[in-house]
Amino acid sequence: MLSLPPLSLYVHVPWCVRKCPYCDFNSHRAPEALPQREYVAALLADLEQDLPLVWGRPVTSVFFGGGTPSLFSGEAIGEFLDGAAARLRFRPDLEVTLETNPGTVEHDRFDAYARAGVNRLSFGIQSFDDGCLTRLGRIHDSAQAERAVKLAQDAGFTNINLDLMYALPGQIAAMALADLERAIALAPAHLSHYQLTLEEGTPFARQPPAGIPEGDTAWDMQEACQARLAQAGFAQYEVSAYAREGRQCAHNLNYWRFGDYLGIGAGAHGKITLPSRDAILRRWKLKHPKTYMDAAGSIARIGGDECLANERRPFDYMLNALRLREGFALSDFEARTGLARESIAATLETLVGRGLLESREGRVRPSDLGWRFLNDAMEAFLP
Repeated sequence: MLSLPPLSLYVHVPWCVRKCPYCDFNSHRAPEALPQREYVAALLADLEQDLPLVWGRPVTSVFFGGGTPSLFSGEAIGEFLDGAAARLRFRPDLEVTLETNPGTVEHDRFDAYARAGVNRLSFGIQSFDDGCLTRLGRIHDSAQAERAVKLAQDAGFTNINLDLMYALPGQIAAMALADLERAIALAPAHLSHYQLTLEEGTPFARQPPAGIPEGDTAWDMQEACQARLAQAGFAQYEVSAYAREGRQCAHNLNYWRFGDYLGIGAGAHGKITLPSRDAILRRWKLKHPKTYMDAAGSIARIGGDECLANERRPFDYMLNALRLREGFALSDFEARTGLARESIAATLETLVGRGLLESREGRVRPSDLGWRFLNDAMEAFLP
C-alpha cells in the first residue's frame, strides 16, 4: 500500500551566461534583459496548475536549480517564495537552496537572497585551478570563486555547499587534492564531489577533450579525495555528497529516499504519490523558456506525464536509494513503491550473494564492493 512521503518543491531557472560544454541540463543563453517578472508569474501559474496534486501537504524544502538561478535578483526570488508560501504549507524549518555561479553574484545580492528567505547556497565552483576552469568553459576564475563564498559568509550564510569535479582534462591526483584543500579552507558545511562524465548530446561527448584521466586513475583520485574529506570531518552520506554533522542536504535526501517533489519551471520534472489511485505520477514541463512562458496558465505548459508502472518501480526506487550510504529499510521500499518486499527478494538474494549488497535486520545497503560497481547493482532491478 502506497504511503505519502515528504514533499519538496523544485524550481528551474533555465538561463546561463554561457552553457558549459559538459552540461546536459536544460539551460539556454541568457538574453541581455532577463524576463524576471514574467518568468516568476509563469512559475506561480505553473504551481497553481499542480496544486490539486498536493492539497494540504507540508513542503519540507525548496531548491532553485538551473541553469543559473543567481542570475535572478533577490527581489524576484522573494516574489516567487511569497507567492508559493500563499499557496503551499511551508514547514517552519523549511530549507531553501539557491544554486549560484561565482561569476554572477555580488555582496548586495547575497543580502537580498537572505531577506527573500534563502538559507542555503550551493556554489558551482568545479575547480580552483584556473587552467581546469578554462578547459571546462566556466565563466569564473579561482579568485572570483573564493571571493563569492566569502561574500556570502559575510552576508550571514553558514549553510553553504561547494560543487567540485575531479578527473578533469589535464588533471592529476595532486591537483584534485589541491582543489579540496582550497575548498576545505573556506569552511563550507557541505561538499559535492563528483567525477566529470561525458553526457550524451554535449560538446564534450561529441569531441572529448584531451587528457581526461582513465578509469583506474580516476578511481585512485576518488579514493585519495575521499580519505582527505573524511580526515577534514566531512562524512560521505551519498555517492558524491559529503557533509559536516547535521548539514546533509534535506532536499536531495528527499530525492534519494524516493520522496515526492513538485517540479515547476521550464523543463522541470516532478514526482507525486497518489495513494487513492495506487499511482506514482511523473510529470515534466515544456523545456524552452519562451514556449513555457507563452503557455502560462494553460494545460499546454505540461510537457507530459505518466504513471510509473509497477514493474518499473523497483528500479526507479533503487536508482535513488542505493546511492545512500545508509541504504534503505525494506519497510520504506514497501511504503514508497506500494510493492511487497517479496517482489525484490530474489534479486536481493542474488546481489548479496555476489557481494554487491548487504542485508541485515530489514535494511539493505551497498557493500564496499557494491560502491565500486553500483550501476551493476541498480541495473539488476530493471524490469
